[in-house]
Amino acid sequence: MESHLFAAEATASSSRGLTITLFLLFVAITLGITIWASRQTKTATDFYAGGRQFSGFQNGMAIGGDYMSAASFLGIAGLIALFGYDGFLYSIGFLVAWLVALLLVAEYLRNSGRYTMADVLAFRMRQRPVRSAASISTVVVSIFYLIAQMVGAGALVSLLLGIKPGTTFLGMDADTAKVATIILVGALMIVYVVVGGMKGTTYVQIVKAFMLMIGALVMTFLVLWHYKFNLSNLLGDAATQSGKGSAFLEPGLRYGVEKATAAETFYSKMDLVSLGIALVLGTAGLPHILTRFYTVPTSKIARKSVLWAIGIIGVFYLFTLALGFGAAALVGGKAITAQDKAGNTAAPQLAQALGIDYFGGDTGGSILLAIIAAVAFATILAVVAGLTLASSSSVAHDFYANVIKRGTASERDEVRVARISALVIGAVAIALSIFAQSLNVAFLVALAFAVAASGNLPAILYSLFWRRFNTSGAVWAIYGGLISAVVLVFFSPVVSGSPTAMFPEHDWHWFPLNNPGIISIPIGFLCGWIGTVISKEDDTEKYAELEVRSLTGYGAH
Repeated sequence: MESHLFAAEATASSSRGLTITLFLLFVAITLGITIWASRQTKTATDFYAGGRQFSGFQNGMAIGGDYMSAASFLGIAGLIALFGYDGFLYSIGFLVAWLVALLLVAEYLRNSGRYTMADVLAFRMRQRPVRSAASISTVVVSIFYLIAQMVGAGALVSLLLGIKPGTTFLGMDADTAKVATIILVGALMIVYVVVGGMKGTTYVQIVKAFMLMIGALVMTFLVLWHYKFNLSNLLGDAATQSGKGSAFLEPGLRYGVEKATAAETFYSKMDLVSLGIALVLGTAGLPHILTRFYTVPTSKIARKSVLWAIGIIGVFYLFTLALGFGAAALVGGKAITAQDKAGNTAAPQLAQALGIDYFGGDTGGSILLAIIAAVAFATILAVVAGLTLASSSSVAHDFYANVIKRGTASERDEVRVARISALVIGAVAIALSIFAQSLNVAFLVALAFAVAASGNLPAILYSLFWRRFNTSGAVWAIYGGLISAVVLVFFSPVVSGSPTAMFPEHDWHWFPLNNPGIISIPIGFLCGWIGTVISKEDDTEKYAELEVRSLTGYGAH
């Protein structure tokens, strides 16, 4: 195992040129797609929804591309490599979440809306307060998600380009190279959205999803072939090399841990429940996922695209089992944490080890590392483009066209504002990411899921299924869930009061859980109910019309 580590270090510099070449090739291909798509983008529907011309399979691939972010590919593989059974809980949560999206949201949303989540909420309510709240929530969730992806890109660049403390690349040290990477990723993301709109972004997602699936499939096959497809031997080696023995294959390494006091043990178990709730319910409230349901011509194809997405994402998360346990077995827990304490580099390190095993020497490790590095960069680029499009669309369509202009804006003005918004949101995300490099990426992603599940989901479900729901309820649900999730995380051990906190030298925490979902999601639903019952507004005719549209698609755009 030590030989793998030394060989990996030796191949890092030789893989640098190949990594850059493959990455630039992907950028060139996707920029070509974006420029082609820009020539097909003539109307607001083209920009926001890709002309509603995508098939179920194409949209399913694009949803998979949007969903399988750096957190999925690098984060889950790392968690499994370090925590075994407990790490795989993330894969299960992310996958089960799609059943909620399929059964409760996808078809109804496609039938009821036009471009954004707020279209559904505002259909039977007063436009301005609801669209303002939905736009704020969309931008907050998207920016947290954007920062997570771009900080991840900065953190990865040192390993992928072989930059270590004391060494330079093109005259840049490791910290400068991270900043340059964040700016490059942000600039490309803005180009994809501003030039190509939804059509260009969707084709980038499809290409990226294909690359990611092929990369994960090849690595999974090589891991299984190494063990002659004997899963027992693979798991046995993983448990041994992890340094945790049989406990590696059992629950309790990361969650539900027995602590010194009964109260601490209870909080550890509740943290697992809270995380599970946020993961399962968060997906159906993520703005960049919800906008995908508008890119297909009918609700039937929307449902079919979710089925394709479930299949693609399900297979991918099975691959993460082999990637995570393979990394634990062939690289070893010590080598993984030596490179990155959070385990985010487990998949690239596994690629190096497999390349050396199968293709011999430095060159084999360099080639496979470079391919997986290019896939990781492609993953980050595609996801940030989808997030930027969702947030800029919400600003232009919800806030500018319907709140400021009160529905009088022309399509051309709306698209122009969306492009300007993409520039501004991209610039804000770049700036925040540069200053947020010390923040925990998993914390940012978990917060985005918790906010989406706390604010967006209650408002969507109430709007679709509760006749009495009204404007006051929607505004209360969105702001109540949004504020409670952010406040609870700010006063949790994630931010202060623990060795792994963002501010470990300070302690102002009073909320004992790392994940706020178990409290903030019920608060979002409760606020929606309270806001509704204290208001006398009640438009049953409008609800009846929405119900017919959501169930039949009659009158949908």
